Amino acid sequence: MRYKESRESVNYLEATFRQIFPQDYPVREHARARLESLTMPHWALGDLMDMAVALAGMTRSLTPPVARKKIVVMVGDHGVTVEGVSKYPSAVTAQMVYNFVNGGAAINALARQAGAEVVVADIGTEADLDDLARAGRIITKKIGPGTANIAREPAMTRTHAVLAVEAGIEIAEQLGLGTDVFGTGDMGIGNTTPSTAIAAVLTGQEVATLAGRGTGLDDAQLAHKVRIIEQAIQVNRPDPKDAMDVLAKVGGFEIGAIAGLIIGAAVQRKPVVVDGFISTAGALIAYGLEPFVRDYIICSHCSAEPGHRFMHERLRLKPLLDLNMRLGEGTGAALAMNLVEAAAAVLTEVATFEDAGISKG
Repeated sequence: MRYKESRESVNYLEATFRQIFPQDYPVREHARARLESLTMPHWALGDLMDMAVALAGMTRSLTPPVARKKIVVMVGDHGVTVEGVSKYPSAVTAQMVYNFVNGGAAINALARQAGAEVVVADIGTEADLDDLARAGRIITKKIGPGTANIAREPAMTRTHAVLAVEAGIEIAEQLGLGTDVFGTGDMGIGNTTPSTAIAAVLTGQEVATLAGRGTGLDDAQLAHKVRIIEQAIQVNRPDPKDAMDVLAKVGGFEIGAIAGLIIGAAVQRKPVVVDGFISTAGALIAYGLEPFVRDYIICSHCSAEPGHRFMHERLRLKPLLDLNMRLGEGTGAALAMNLVEAAAAVLTEVATFEDAGISKG
């Protein structure tokens, strides 16, 4: 197995960041004016109308395109699983990749319902997935065979962290011509552990407040997971003012690629629907690297992981749904894509009072 070779990418990232701008304010105001004149009481569809304004501002259009939807499931393994932080072995990561490409996972079912395509990208699995790559069934941007054990040492080098983010940007570029709306997904046994570490560093909350049961840990296992995360932060001392350092010290390859996908979507001025706890850790990294990406993020849902709401507070974004979910894979993003299409339909299809000849109260 050959892994992606390191190269200096900082200049590339800086050039990418310079292509990201806030939403278009005049287009937002035009969208707001139209929505205020629709045949319904003022702002009667609430958050759906707020999202319609945001979609117009993101896409610079009063008819925002939302039909072509892709959910990108970033995959990576984690050395910290040897510490017993998950109920499943690392081998399940690769096994689930085969389930994804064969269409049998929850994300496949929910994506089909939403009319979205599922794209799987190997960013750092321990397994050899070259057979799937050769068959064109997955994208391969493998940085390495999983991260190191963050309880003992940094997850990766800073160069590899940069490459992981770059991989996500490249995937966004590769898929961009055929995509109107991106969605983030993840697969990586043990990845709630680095995600919680990222959340603790970047929100300032205590690990015990943020950590959840992940794959279904009991009380003793959860207490052990908390200790491992605290140890990882103490051993590695990530700098909360340097998002790339946080990613390198306590993150994951797939988390970095999720951050890159969000950055790549923002460059293209396209909405990106962020899934659950792991994806939101990626969003925190992306936001730390370039704050303007926040203007293109739609938070799909608040998961059962207790730390998720603190991550949303850090981003200053409100999730659309709260369904007590804790699966990942992009399942929340798939569900929320229905609401994204609904918001665009409200903006473009509902008649105004003037159009319908109805007296406005």
